[in-house]
Amino acid sequence: MHAWQPAVAGITEVLHARFTDHAYPRHTHETWDLMILDDGAVDFALDRRRHGTSDASRVVLLPPGVPHDGRTVNPGGFRKRVLYLTTDVLPERLAGPAVDGPLLGDALLRRRVHQLHAALEFDDDVLEAQSRLAFVRERLLVRLDAYRVRRPGRESDRLAERLRELLDARVRGGITLDEATGLLHAHPTHLIRSFSQAYGLPPHTYLTGRRIDQARRLLLAGERPADVAAAVGFYDQAHLSRHFTRHLGVPPARYARTARDRAR
Repeated sequence: MHAWQPAVAGITEVLHARFTDHAYPRHTHETWDLMILDDGAVDFALDRRRHGTSDASRVVLLPPGVPHDGRTVNPGGFRKRVLYLTTDVLPERLAGPAVDGPLLGDALLRRRVHQLHAALEFDDDVLEAQSRLAFVRERLLVRLDAYRVRRPGRESDRLAERLRELLDARVRGGITLDEATGLLHAHPTHLIRSFSQAYGLPPHTYLTGRRIDQARRLLLAGERPADVAAAVGFYDQAHLSRHFTRHLGVPPARYARTARDRAR
């Protein structure tokens, strides 16, 4: 079992666990319980009605304040990943539809929840995690018949341009999704869609690319990777190394060494 509290507003806890013989007693949460099953089978009761699933493509959504339990149904147990979401993410008034249908067969939602978990593995990628949470929230609201997606229109190019200007001005310090939407008076997912439509990649990916470009120049100028990480806005040297290696196929220190070897 692995549990932690991420640096992302709206998520009180992330839980990754495998159970082979555990049974949760009947209980409630103050939060929404958003679960994906990675393998095995689970059986649970929600508001006195039993449900069961062994389908890893489904998403389980349990509302706050409603009694539920959970248990394994075979010797192999089950492996799950759970997000506990506050009522700022999903209002408590939507509990009724969730009680009526807690098992969501939605491949897009499942993929978005998986991507959010991957982003939450590292506390240094807050903008990405916030962006992915916004899209998870949007999909849940659509499934609960509480929201309709608005596609970017003619105004989207200017909105994307303004966000790009913000990102370019804050390469080192970064910006949160809440800050960006507040400054630009835009809905989070609409803002991200507008940027992605205009530039072909989401804002967090664009910002990382700008930081990598700056890091390359500083490394070639002889700066140490630890100093470069701080100078361009990465959380620490490990954060720089992870993204740098993914972009260029080599870690920062080796990249800098090739320049020194050539100079000799």
